[in-house]
Amino acid sequence: MKLNFRNLKTAFIIVFLLLSFSTFSQVKNDTIRTTNIDSTNIKVEKKLRFGTGFGLNFVGGTNIGFSPNLTYNFNKNLALGFGVQFNYNSIKEVQSTTSYGANSIFEYKPLPTIMTMLEFALLRVESKSDIDNSKRNFWDAALFIGAGYFITKKISLGAKYNVLYDEDESIYASPIIPFINIGF
Repeated sequence: MKLNFRNLKTAFIIVFLLLSFSTFSQVKNDTIRTTNIDSTNIKVEKKLRFGTGFGLNFVGGTNIGFSPNLTYNFNKNLALGFGVQFNYNSIKEVQSTTSYGANSIFEYKPLPTIMTMLEFALLRVESKSDIDNSKRNFWDAALFIGAGYFITKKISLGAKYNVLYDEDESIYASPIIPFINIGF
């Protein structure tokens, strides 16, 4: 059997899904721990939550992204956190862009299944064009306002809008970015 891009892509997706399901099946109710005080059980929610976002895309080029974050839950409705980001985008013989930086996140949950967010990101961008051998290095700021729906207690799905988006200067392709947050 000859290995081509379509077979490699299909195999990667299957392995990724299998690993994802096995990872989630091993995690059970770790956001609440039980503490014994004077022979009485009290359930205490964890204050710190680790989350991550990642992305892989090989259609029309290469796009790799990774963004871990740490969030502190003040109570069941309010959370504040920070994170780091790394992204690599490349279109063979056209352009490659690397961006890295930090972000801060504010979350508010008006309902247990609904999450609103405010996120500020500051990224260092290094772009190289293979067409004219030019290089650009600059800082890009983004201010996102978004909302999401909790599919489970650990996974939310939603979209965020970059209010600082500039079509000519932003590294993002669109001001609206869908997201999937996974918390541990």
